[in-house]
Amino acid sequence: MTIVRWNPWQDLNTLQRQLNQLFEEDMLPSTLLERSLTKVPPAELQETAEAIHLKLELPGIDAKDIDLQVTDKAVYISGERKSEAKGAVRSEFHYGKFQRVIPLPARIQNTNVKAEYKDGILNLALPKAEAEKNKVVKINLESVG
Repeated sequence: MTIVRWNPWQDLNTLQRQLNQLFEEDMLPSTLLERSLTKVPPAELQETAEAIHLKLELPGIDAKDIDLQVTDKAVYISGERKSEAKGAVRSEFHYGKFQRVIPLPARIQNTNVKAEYKDGILNLALPKAEAEKNKVVKINLESVG
């Protein structure tokens, strides 16, 4: 029987090679990736005393392809990014339809919403409803006894 010296680096090299094979493009069919990953536009929400400011990243989408609806409690956005590349060899862009509902932390006046769409960023200024604004109310205290 021959004695073989153990080399821990050899085991790490084997593990690295196996991980690389696992993540190669051919190992993961694109249909599996399409079903498992939901594509929604990333959002940024900022709240002030007067309003809620919402930003959404929508690169490469025309304003006419965006459907935006606002209730007093949430923002609903849907749309479609259409592919312009014909016969692309490889594309990591996300094309197709998307939709997202963003619940708001306070009630808003949905009739006074201001929207601006520039350079692929949708900015919404959502003014808070009067009942939601932080109002300072003076309370009179009466001394008992």
